Amino acid sequence: MLERLPLWLRRPSFSLPSTSGMPKTILLRLVGACVLIALLYYPLGMALIHNIDDDIDLAGDVQPGQSQSVAVAAKLIERETDIHPWVANDPWFLPGAALDNMPNFQQGIVYALSRFAIEMSDQIGRTRGSSEVDKDLDKAAGLLKYAGDVWVFDLSVSLAPTAPSDAQYRAARKSLLSYNERLASGEAVFDRRADNLETTLERIAADLGSGSAVIDKYISENSGSIIDIHADDIYYRNKGRLYAYYLILNALKADFNNVIADKDVGKAWDQMLSSLKIAASAQPLIVINGDPDSFWRPSHLTSQGFYLLRARTQLKEVANILLK
Repeated sequence: MLERLPLWLRRPSFSLPSTSGMPKTILLRLVGACVLIALLYYPLGMALIHNIDDDIDLAGDVQPGQSQSVAVAAKLIERETDIHPWVANDPWFLPGAALDNMPNFQQGIVYALSRFAIEMSDQIGRTRGSSEVDKDLDKAAGLLKYAGDVWVFDLSVSLAPTAPSDAQYRAARKSLLSYNERLASGEAVFDRRADNLETTLERIAADLGSGSAVIDKYISENSGSIIDIHADDIYYRNKGRLYAYYLILNALKADFNNVIADKDVGKAWDQMLSSLKIAASAQPLIVINGDPDSFWRPSHLTSQGFYLLRARTQLKEVANILLK
């Protein structure tokens, strides 16, 4: 039958392109694009998110009659949960989960704020020890104790959704602001007694002592390591704690200005703030845990520990003056 057809019908001069290779090519391109996006997603995301914000001039919004230290604490929480993202609880599929220094810095800040809120609740925010604990301060102190790495789901506890860390801290901020509003209207207490301030300084000094013990233990067990992936964790968590204490103590100087003037402790207070400021502002490009007596490799933990202990000693000196 075909032999009877003209040649031009039996052998067409054109043919349809083969489509057998197209799906495979498209698939390979899609896979390549996904790999490229994955390779860029974490580094670019980390670069955009990362921010060790150690602005020593940070100040709270204060109205007449309010506490500057409480306002600073509220401002710090707002900055680290709303202005900057809270990355300490980021799940694996967010680039913040791959960060290291920023989450430790943030958790160090909240740790110090938790200690301050406890002191406000136990000492400064009530009249003597027999009076009722302020409801807002008590709530803030409890919320700031919440672990910093809790996301919406905590499968180790339950399959149900839970309150994430940053939500708890925002609630603590609302309680601090509520306390300050009540303080301005005369419905709350800020007991500006020398013994309250002295007790607060003693407890902050004790907390710094525990921080120095962590540094000492880590240096004695790990100093000189060529590759050390945990030294920066300790460094930045301490840095966050020291930074928050600097801001709080700087604000407490204004809150207790009459006591500090009466006790003539202003110069010693400024020296203590200077030590905290140096420790809080240091931000090495790479944290190196060299031997303390190393000739060529620095020990950033040793340097931080020096200023931490110096600030602790000066805190205790100020507290001793306030007792007289």
